[in-house]
Amino acid sequence: MRAPEFWTENGLAARLLAPLGAAYHLAGVLRRGLVSPQSVDVPVICIGNLVAGGAGKTPVALALIDMLRESGLKPAALTRGYGGSETGPLRVQPGSHDAAMVGDEALLLAAAAPTWLARDRVAGARKAVAEGADVIVMDDGFQNPGLKKDLSLLVVDGTYGFGNGRVIPAGPLRETTASGLARADAVVLVGGKDGATADGPLFAGKPVLRARLLPRDDSLAGQRVFAFAGIGRPGKFFQSLRDLGAEVVGSEAFADHQPYDSAALERLRHAAKTADAKLVTTAKDAVRLGPEAPRDVTVLHVTLTWDDENAVTALLAGLAQPASDKA
Repeated sequence: MRAPEFWTENGLAARLLAPLGAAYHLAGVLRRGLVSPQSVDVPVICIGNLVAGGAGKTPVALALIDMLRESGLKPAALTRGYGGSETGPLRVQPGSHDAAMVGDEALLLAAAAPTWLARDRVAGARKAVAEGADVIVMDDGFQNPGLKKDLSLLVVDGTYGFGNGRVIPAGPLRETTASGLARADAVVLVGGKDGATADGPLFAGKPVLRARLLPRDDSLAGQRVFAFAGIGRPGKFFQSLRDLGAEVVGSEAFADHQPYDSAALERLRHAAKTADAKLVTTAKDAVRLGPEAPRDVTVLHVTLTWDDENAVTALLAGLAQPASDKA
């Protein structure tokens, strides 16, 4: 889906839909109250958010997986597989599974670590542990009460924040900020001018880990590009290209997780050729183009970097130990 424009303002539409938002929030509260979270034999780190749409959860998960592996652990990723047809538990194999089966996020995670897709998060976590994982990194699932979390991180887009602060469908929130932050152990604030956001005061009492998404290279600087993206907030990607120094001569936004058919790709190619520009997209979109992105589509790969990596290391310390260090 595409986030409605009124989710950024407290206009008439938001006010009229507020009662439905209250009902949506209450349904979530009741669901969490009726379910007893189940533990598995290893720590579970949940990377979640409070808003519908992209906040940067998967880049945060990938960054944490790298840190955990460097510390000697064997992390496994766990995901619902949003946008895919499989329900799992299933170990994701990039060579055998495509985005239509497992979703785009699962394929990105599977390129970095053993990744399990499971609508039933407990079943997926148990499969990962049975295969040797000594820590689980769960991409999304903050609102899912089934699996007990040992560390819950809420990812917040430093520019978008919480939109108009209302709950779906009146706004972008999956639950109220008060209830979500009460269950979070820390906030990961991604981007924003000087790492700030208008919602900053709401984080009082929670550790705030600041981070940024940076391009892996600057080869598009000075280049004419036609950009397309089907992510939570495509405009964020288009602006990142401008910040990199690329000349965005055209762009097209698609719904989050939307698959691309040959007709759409040919139309995009024609638009780029007409504009004498390179056709550019995100890594998340690229996996929906097929096993390998076509050579005429340039993929902008980004890496999440921490402003204070030591603070992240301190938060992770003690969650799990490498098997070789255990008594």
